[in-house]
Amino acid sequence: MSLSKIQMLLLGCAIAFFGAVRAEEGVTVSTYQLDAGDQIKISVFGEDDLNVKSRLTDAGTISYPFFGEVRVLGLTVGQLESLIIEKLKGDYLVNPRVNVIITEYRKFFVYGEVKDPGGFSFEPGLTLEKAVALAGGFSPRASKDSVEVTRERSGEKSTKRMELDKPVLPDDIINVRESFF
Repeated sequence: MSLSKIQMLLLGCAIAFFGAVRAEEGVTVSTYQLDAGDQIKISVFGEDDLNVKSRLTDAGTISYPFFGEVRVLGLTVGQLESLIIEKLKGDYLVNPRVNVIITEYRKFFVYGEVKDPGGFSFEPGLTLEKAVALAGGFSPRASKDSVEVTRERSGEKSTKRMELDKPVLPDDIINVRESFF
């Protein structure tokens, strides 16, 4: 059974739409895209010399044995596993078994009317309320209705007021404003 061109077009539109909705809802481990500052661990079963723990450079690269510098910016963990398997297969190993995990996510930042402002490692499923809790909670002068998030997308920064149940993304800058009452 094959799909018609119209069905393929509709399927593509649906995937694009729901992908955009997912980005607004938050990040899962399977959709998280690697970027500068993330720390990863690559393990190849039975090949200790190929196990690497590395932080992505500001250019989004890591250094890997035999390959040198590898650009991994924007890849998911699954895509990076596939890339390493593809590069190792044949010339180096017959059937490599590769596992990639993120050992430390890049940071998001909280400042303003919180008890302990600073940078914190992102985790999938993080909401603004949880991010404020990581920063020690609201100060007595905080406005719980006035939390602003500065987020960069496609090189453009935008700041908007968000509710506490909204997701936090890596590199977000969260500002808890002071209450007037």
